[in-house]
Amino acid sequence: MLKRSEISKAIKILSSGGVGILPTDTIYGIVGSALMPETVARIYRLRKRNPEKPMIVLISSASDIEQFGVATGGAVEDIISRIWPGKVSVILPISPSSGSELKKFNYLHRKTGALAFRVPKPAWLRRLLEETGPLVAPSANFEGEPPALTIHAAKRYFGKNADFYADAGRIVSKPSTLITIEKGKMMILREGAMKISQDFVSAHFAE
Repeated sequence: MLKRSEISKAIKILSSGGVGILPTDTIYGIVGSALMPETVARIYRLRKRNPEKPMIVLISSASDIEQFGVATGGAVEDIISRIWPGKVSVILPISPSSGSELKKFNYLHRKTGALAFRVPKPAWLRRLLEETGPLVAPSANFEGEPPALTIHAAKRYFGKNADFYADAGRIVSKPSTLITIEKGKMMILREGAMKISQDFVSAHFAE
């Protein structure tokens, strides 16, 4: 948990298009507005990230998905209602009927036609997201290098190139569990910080 002054500072910077290092619900992330293409491009450069790989988007609630042209309902709504908030990132396709959103958010989905979302469990982080809007939040490191477990480690990566650093001490965690939902069925792509029960998998796992 961060101090109120740190949260206020982060909200102000992120809302204006800035980039910073913030503790997420898993590990430290280098975060910025998912709705600002220039901010997303800056994070790709700073992190030396493969430009073909999309980034996970943190949202305050499942309803935020709609603004990206992703359709929910039915099995999708059932699945995400059971796992969110939590350390599970869900890849969802942009609806084929949402042609304008598909083009508009190409800077996010990187021609994959799908985006990964997560609603984090910490209440303070969801409140921050309510103020800033959706944030891209890859781990705070250069691609292929170890994730920063402390702010000092993050500063070794990014130095003065980040607009702020929010220190929550040492954070050690697995990355989020990553799943995809297609045609009403789910598939686990990466087992991570949140274990999904066998009963849940049996009920929803892709055939």
